[in-house]
Amino acid sequence: MSELEDFQDDLDDLASAEDFLNYFEVPYNEPTVHVNRLHILQRFHDYLDEAEMSMPEAMTARRAHYKALLEKAYQDFVASDALTEKVFRVFHMHEAQEVKISVDSLRQQLS
Repeated sequence: MSELEDFQDDLDDLASAEDFLNYFEVPYNEPTVHVNRLHILQRFHDYLDEAEMSMPEAMTARRAHYKALLEKAYQDFVASDALTEKVFRVFHMHEAQEVKISVDSLRQQLS
């Protein structure tokens, strides 16, 4: 089995934000993680998606990159909160939406 496959197997075994933080040896505050665990994991996932094309090939560098992205995701919620960060689509559902209606369409409905 290759190093990449071993790494992927390790990641597949991780289930919680705490598991990921412990695996990558990222120090964390338990109350912060308790309140934001799903948001941290989703943000980490989003950061990984963004970095996919620039992910290092070497395993040491790849692990370091994953760790840095996880730390960044965690820090987003140390400095802010879930409502401000709006990681999940549900937080965007009640924002004002811009609607444009043409004058022509109004005229057509009035005739």
